[in-house]
Parts: sequence; C-alpha cells; structure tokens
Amino acid sequence: MKLSVSIPGLAIVLAMATQSVFAQVEAVGELDPIVVTATRTAQTADETLASVTVIDRPEIERRQSRTMTDVLRGLPGVDVATNGGLGHNASVYLRGTRPDHTLLLIDGVRIGSASSGFLPWASIPLGQVERVEVVRGPSSSLYGSEAIGGVVQVFTRRGQGGPLTPRLLLGAGTYNTANAQFGLSAGTETAYGTGWFDAGLGFEQTQGFNVCDGQPRSAGGGGCGVYEFDDDGYRNGNGSLRAGWALSDRLELDVNFLRSVGDLDYDGSLFYGNEQRQVLQVAGGSLIAKPFDPWTLTLRAGRSWDDSEVFADGVFINRLDTRRDQLSWQNDIAFAPQQLATIGIDYLRDELSTPTAYNETSRETTGVFGQYLGRLLGQDLQLSLRHDDNDQYGGKTTGNALWGYGFANGIRLTAAYGTAFKAPTFNDLYYPGYGNPDLEPENSRSLELGVSGRHGWGDWALNAYQTDVDDLIAFDAATYSPMNIDRARIRGVELWSTAELAGWLLDANLTLLDPRNESQGPNDGNLLPRRAEQTLRLDADRQFGRIGIGGTLFAAGRRFDNDANTVRLDGYTLFDLRADYAFTEALRIEGRVENLFDEDYETAAFFNQPGRTLFVSLRYEP
Repeated sequence: MKLSVSIPGLAIVLAMATQSVFAQVEAVGELDPIVVTATRTAQTADETLASVTVIDRPEIERRQSRTMTDVLRGLPGVDVATNGGLGHNASVYLRGTRPDHTLLLIDGVRIGSASSGFLPWASIPLGQVERVEVVRGPSSSLYGSEAIGGVVQVFTRRGQGGPLTPRLLLGAGTYNTANAQFGLSAGTETAYGTGWFDAGLGFEQTQGFNVCDGQPRSAGGGGCGVYEFDDDGYRNGNGSLRAGWALSDRLELDVNFLRSVGDLDYDGSLFYGNEQRQVLQVAGGSLIAKPFDPWTLTLRAGRSWDDSEVFADGVFINRLDTRRDQLSWQNDIAFAPQQLATIGIDYLRDELSTPTAYNETSRETTGVFGQYLGRLLGQDLQLSLRHDDNDQYGGKTTGNALWGYGFANGIRLTAAYGTAFKAPTFNDLYYPGYGNPDLEPENSRSLELGVSGRHGWGDWALNAYQTDVDDLIAFDAATYSPMNIDRARIRGVELWSTAELAGWLLDANLTLLDPRNESQGPNDGNLLPRRAEQTLRLDADRQFGRIGIGGTLFAAGRRFDNDANTVRLDGYTLFDLRADYAFTEALRIEGRVENLFDEDYETAAFFNQPGRTLFVSLRYEP
C-alpha cells in the first residue's frame, strides 16, 4: 500500500490542527533544558537568542530512535540524505548548507575527517548518547571553521548519584537486525568531594539489503556505478566511559572516552573496494575552576580519530587515518548582574596518515575569541568576535550579533547577523594530482529574524533567514583542480511548536527552503542538490498507564540530485508507529514499525531506502 500526501496540504492541515490544539491545551509545565553549545556557557533554552533544538535521553527513548539520522531527520532546518540503510553514509544539510558546513562535536571535541570533511554520523552509537544540541545559524565566531550552517553537539551519558545501577537493552528486527546494549553508572559522596561515572558497551548488526540499483554515474546523477546485487550489511561494536569528580564547589574534573568500530559492506569495485572498516574514537577531559565568584575558568583537551580501511572482497586497498588534537582555555567573567564576558583561546592540530603521498600531512590553527552576553534596557544581547590563524590559509575574522526583546504577553522578537567560514580540506589542498594549495576558505553571511511565544498552551517559534556563501570550492575542468568559483544563496523559514493536549505530547516542525546556486554558468539559478524544498515532521505520544503509544509523520518535498537539476527525486511521506508496555518501572518491552506504508523513495539517486521495518526490544533500566 502506498500513500501520497502533498506538502502544502499537510501544512494547511497542521496549521488548522495546531490552532485547534492551542485553543484547548493547558500548560506543559516542563523545565527548560540547559544549552551550552549556543554560547559556550550554560543557558536555559528560553534565554538563548540562537535557534536551538535539544533532544534529551527521555525523548530519544520515548521515540525509540535508533540512529543519529533518525534523531535529526525533520528537526527545524535539518534535512538528511542517506546512501542506503543502517551504517551507510549520511549527509546532514543544516539550513541548506553543504554537509561539511556543519560542525560536529562530541563532548566538546571536534569530529570529522580532516582529509575529506566527511562527518561520521552513522558511527555515533545512539545508545551511548545522553542528549543532542542543534544550533542553527553561523557559529564560527565561537568555534572557527566549519560552522556555516550551525553546530551539532553530542553529549555522552553522564553518571548520576546513587548506588551502582545497571541498564540493558536487547533488540531484533527486520533485515536480520540485532542490537545489544549494556551499561553501568554510579555516584558517591566522600569527604573529598563527589564522584560519578557511566560506562557502556554496545553491539549492532544487520544483514541489510541491496542499497544501490547499480546505475552508472554517467546516467546523469549519483549512484554507485557498479552492479553488485547483494545485501549490504553492517556490524558495529562500541563503548563509552565518562567520569567526573567535584572536589568542591569551585573545582570539577570530567573525562570522557568513546570508541565505535563499524564494518560496512557496500556496492563497489576492485578499485574502489566494497568493504570498509570505519573507526571513530574520541577522548577528552576538562577542568572547571572558580578562583573567585565572578570568574569561571575552563580548560579542555581532546583528541579525535577518524580512521578508515578499504577492502575489495577481503583484499586490502587503502588506509586513511586523520587525527585532530585540541586545546581550549576559556574564561567567563560575570562583571555585573546579567552581564557576562567570555574570552578564550582554542588550538587545533589536524594530522593525516595514509600510504597516499600528500604534499602536506599536518596543519595548525589558533583561534582567539571573545563574547558579551547581557541585558540592557530590557533587551538581550549576544556579541561575539573571533580571529583564527592557520599556517596554511592565514588569518580569518568572524563575528556574530544577536538581539532579543520580550513582551509581557510572552511574545519575543529576535534578530541576528553573523559571518562564518569553512577551511579547505587536505583533499582540496594536497591530494596528489588534484589538490590546489592556493585555495581560500569558503565564506558566508547570514541574516535571521524570529518571533517566538510561550503561553499556557505551549511554545512556538517562527524564524526566517538568508545565508549567502561565497568562494565555494568546486572542481574546475579548465585547471582540473578545485577552485573558489561557486556561490550560493539560501533562504528559509522554520516553524516549530510543542504542546500537550489531554495527555498527548505534540511536537510539530515545518521547514520551507529555497537553496539556489548563484554561480556563473549553466547552473545559475538552479536548486542546490539533495535539499528538499519542504519538510514536515509531526510527533504525537501518549501514556495510558503501563502502555505508551506514539507515532511520527515525516514528509519531504521534491529535490534534485545534481547541479543541473536534470535528475529529480520525488517527494515522499513516511509514517512510523511505536508502542511500549512497562512490566515494572524498570522493565518494559518496546516495538516500532518504520515506513508503515512501505513507501518507495530516494534521498540520493539510485540508492535504495529501507522499506517497512519492525524492531522490537526489551529494555531494563532502573
């Protein structure tokens, strides 16, 4: 059975339903989550001027999400394209910018391949994740390169106080999928302070399905370019450890470690390979001290590894390992009531190891940043400025200015302007026979206007923005190398709302996007590839005693797979249903049906997506 629903029709239905709901619901009464990514300091979500979404552990479990792309898909301003099923490459388009224009952090440590710019979304084990913060809009003035579209920060599980507590999840589903997770957490108080830890192990595997139809790339779009009509499976083993010790109210230590090893089968060739081992590893630590009441000092150090080995039918072909070392020194000074100044220094070293003979295999960046957060004459301000100095591309200065004003009736107005940049990768600069060491960073300018409200029936927000990106790096056939030749203009509108009606938790997101290529040439004015012009997500969950039920509606409009806009990917609508039953407060069984009506769709040309799938799990978590 196939079901097709038009995006405009869905938008009208949603608006009518939301208006009806808003007229009847009572106050939700939930506490605002704490956000640290938007300003590098702790704020509640309603205080933050940036556009932010927080997905915490209870929400992950309530929706029975199984992957990072499952969490992100359909959030305001977020679009996802995947090359197949579980474990396969995924691209996240934040506010219509390119996938490598999003900065990805795990516990404050920068993640991603320095050689290609690829972000390992499929390698992040969701079972080890406590919460996810998504900050939309330019953030280079706080974080440096890559944050043109915004920042996604993943926080691993943090142990709580109390005795040693185990957790366990066992699950199985369609495509011979199996999942097992085990964890321990504890906390203790002594005369020398308070300590805590959380440790977790996870394993996941799936037989998968044939992810690519085998159409050649010369057909006008993407595709794997080969014919291997076999199932493309995936296996992943992962573990995490996070621990901390608060010696006093003025000194706290925190360490974290995450390792994820994935073995992926894909459609390839003897030259490109058809098997890959992907290793994501993150280690970090922080020290937070408060020498004086107005001054908070934070020292952080971290390292991330992105290692990849490629095989063809078990025969080794190539290896590509990148390592990113990071140091940070941050000072937050509350110099007056509702006035906070932040100054700091970041250091980053990227290093590449591979048998391929790159001209350069390392580079260093030092960034100096400052920020002001304050309230003046009833108005909220966030001003930030940063200068990055890199031994390859020289210096780069970026800035942000955000303003907000709240009315007594709960309405709040916001405005923001910011600049950002993306440094070229090692492949862009130094790949043998291809790289161009004279490349400059990609640059952007963004303007955003927003209005939001908090009332008895719930919360809502509407944001409109425009981002202009210059000096985009693209292949130049005349020089047979990458050049700073492309431009893009992206306009978008985001609407989200949350409410509670008769015990139902409702969450709705609508994104309208106009991402245009403004480069000179035949593609001028075309839509940027693989971004849907409209996306909508509606979640509804309700608890009936021991039984919980819920569902998700996700709809996406059409998109094109290539710059020439000759390969069109039709819009699609997905329905997911979920339910759980609690035997006790600690033990429950969960079930989720994804793509209920077995919709046949593509987010990248010729790459198949999962059909109707069922996943059942048993969860024990005191």
